[in-house]
Amino acid sequence: MHTPTRLTDRKRSAILAAAAEQFRVHGYEAASMDAIAALAEVSKRTVYNHFSSKEELFGETVMQMFESSAGELELGYRPDRSLREQLVELMSLKMRTLADPEFIALARVAIGEAIHAPERTLPILARLGEREEGVTAWIRAAQADGKLKAGDPSFAATLLQGQIKTFAFWPQIAMGAAPLAPEEQERVIDAAVSMFLSYFAAP
Repeated sequence: MHTPTRLTDRKRSAILAAAAEQFRVHGYEAASMDAIAALAEVSKRTVYNHFSSKEELFGETVMQMFESSAGELELGYRPDRSLREQLVELMSLKMRTLADPEFIALARVAIGEAIHAPERTLPILARLGEREEGVTAWIRAAQADGKLKAGDPSFAATLLQGQIKTFAFWPQIAMGAAPLAPEEQERVIDAAVSMFLSYFAAP
């Protein structure tokens, strides 16, 4: 992970980390800029120098969370390795992110806000949609190599990851289910990859 070197960058990073903790623990409405400033060990004025409002800070915190998650999936396509081997590795990384309690806690806050205050979260979702994440890029490269059928790589990536999230994200978000045990993770990944390849692998 890149470590900020400039003081202003370090302060911004500290503010985002403190905001993530406050939003996870207290939710959007109860989290305060005073508490975030205190936790980040900066003045409230410094917080507002970086972020004009709590709404903007929340948006940046959610963006950072999802971009960090997507960044873990930046495994480049390798034509010399089997599709199954690479996809299992990609989905294992995805599963590891989804099992992170901090990721789940902040995602729960973000999804709650999407339901209760869509005007606050829709711009964030639009920004996230502009970024092509790693699985989509991998599928696009595999299609270009003739190993996967032609088609919309974003659609294919959504189908693949949707199967993982059905077991390892939505039950934890909506019902507080425990993370999957390692053997269950392997079973879900194996089934998801097998179904994906049975449909999308080139003849």
